[in-house]
Amino acid sequence: MSILLICNHKDPKPWAKALSEKLPTATIEVFPEVADPDQVDYIICWKPKANTFQRFPKLKVVQSLGAGVEHITETNELPASVRLTRIVDPQLAIDMWEFVLAIVMNKLKLLPTYQQQQAQKEWEQHTYRRIPATTIGLLGLGKIGALVAQNFAQLGFQVVGWSNSKKEIAGVQTYIGADGFSSCLTQTDILINILPLTPNTEGILNQKSLSLLKKGAYLINVGRGGHLVEEDLIPLLNTGQLSGAFLDVFRTEPLPSEHPFWTHPQVSVTPHIASLTHVETAVAQLVENYQRFKAGKALRHEVSLEKGY
Repeated sequence: MSILLICNHKDPKPWAKALSEKLPTATIEVFPEVADPDQVDYIICWKPKANTFQRFPKLKVVQSLGAGVEHITETNELPASVRLTRIVDPQLAIDMWEFVLAIVMNKLKLLPTYQQQQAQKEWEQHTYRRIPATTIGLLGLGKIGALVAQNFAQLGFQVVGWSNSKKEIAGVQTYIGADGFSSCLTQTDILINILPLTPNTEGILNQKSLSLLKKGAYLINVGRGGHLVEEDLIPLLNTGQLSGAFLDVFRTEPLPSEHPFWTHPQVSVTPHIASLTHVETAVAQLVENYQRFKAGKALRHEVSLEKGY
């Protein structure tokens, strides 16, 4: 039996090398070079193309190369007999925290404005916002969201958060349910979305919800592209309901060259890099799960297909 690496928009070579070093007796192949599809029982993947898994009738486990699994479930139907797992890497939470902190502080201190002024050789001072007077709203309080929320609170921000189930986080006012969702948004100056993508969270960032934010609020989406109703965003920016948006994830990736987000002056775009899975910190989890699979043990970080996380 063999391990198959399937990587789109990600270089598989470092992963294949690291796995070969850690699992010297295992057969490791890189798609599409597969000697015998019937021998593939374990797939490690990132953004597999539609219906890829149908080629492997003996498949038992699919391991995501990231914290999310929707890049798998949206394109491939998994039989009930196939188990799905994901990466849970503490470094991903730290990377996410550093990324959103940089965005928030740039927004508070108006650094993009001064960069624009420099290009025009303009000398003009603007009033900036201070940390204690700023409320950060977090959508999603899982392992990553909870760390981000707690760290913002420790810096002195006012922090509110909303999640599917009740959470207790020091310094953070947490909410659940429809009423809690509204209460969270109406207090928020800067909204950070870190939710998992599920049927319940699809399109959660829309004209109705974003209009609940304080006038001139700022949106940061580092969750998934499917959370944002893209056609609703630009009207909210143009009317001043939102002062700007920082988007790291999109419904179509790579973002098409003709997409209006590229050129809108109040939208910042990055290519899904808020927290990247690194070989050095993640390979141990991949190896452990494969060894657990071979030993007939329970897998770590197995995903509920019903919940989507």
